[in-house]
Amino acid sequence: MDETDQQLLSLLRKDARTSVATLAQKLGVSRGTVSNRVTKLEDAGIIVGYTVRLKPDAQPTGIGAWMSVAVAGNETRSVIASLLGEPGVASLHDTNGRWDLLAELRASNLAELSQILERIRLVRGISSTETSIHLQTYRLS
Repeated sequence: MDETDQQLLSLLRKDARTSVATLAQKLGVSRGTVSNRVTKLEDAGIIVGYTVRLKPDAQPTGIGAWMSVAVAGNETRSVIASLLGEPGVASLHDTNGRWDLLAELRASNLAELSQILERIRLVRGISSTETSIHLQTYRLS
């Protein structure tokens, strides 16, 4: 990847719906160059998909939470595999510091969140967890 690819990715991260013509203008290249580069980045597995980001309060009945997870011994791969199979886990992040993993949880209500927490606590290899309910987001990047 060269500097143009990096700039292209930066623009797409800000708005993946930006037109090819606008991207070409901002990068100072032709529309064909932008199209070819996007295709190559997709084929190389660098761009793996496009998504929609919603405001956190766009689904007011849903509950979001963050669970910090400490893993016992060398069970990290097993714990990751188990958590990725849990439908309530929206995303999973490897971290450093006190906690080994950070799981973003999604539930439709508190009862469902409680069930998700119970299932996760039963995962072999998890030594401790700490969960915080997501109340409000002040800035989207």
